[in-house]
Amino acid sequence: MQVSVSGERSYAFNQTRQASLADDLRIADTHWTRLRGLVGATSDQFVRGQGLWIVPCRGVHTMFMSIPIDVIYLSADNTVVHLENSLRPWRFAPVRMNAKTVLEVPAATIQATGTALGDCIEIHKASSGKPSCSQ
Repeated sequence: MQVSVSGERSYAFNQTRQASLADDLRIADTHWTRLRGLVGATSDQFVRGQGLWIVPCRGVHTMFMSIPIDVIYLSADNTVVHLENSLRPWRFAPVRMNAKTVLEVPAATIQATGTALGDCIEIHKASSGKPSCSQ
């Protein structure tokens, strides 16, 4: 979890569907945090409302993971360009060259929120103080 001095959290919100994807969003934007990802996370540790935004990223794997995850691929303007529902452990998701970042959320989040291709995802980084979404 990334928290600013004011206690504000990073989050991901589907602006198109008016649905929260992650209100407790960690940001993996260094070599180490991208490499570590969700390796070792259990279903008790990665629950509804949590997420990991990997920056930059065009594809993911679930090697060394024990839980399935939903994967939302985002373009440079945070538009959904590809979805992977319930990617099981020890799998490789496809690489999408039109993706710039990837949002990992607990399995069934895509279905529960109705997230679809073309949706605009607002990413709010607590450190920046402003949300990013092109719509």
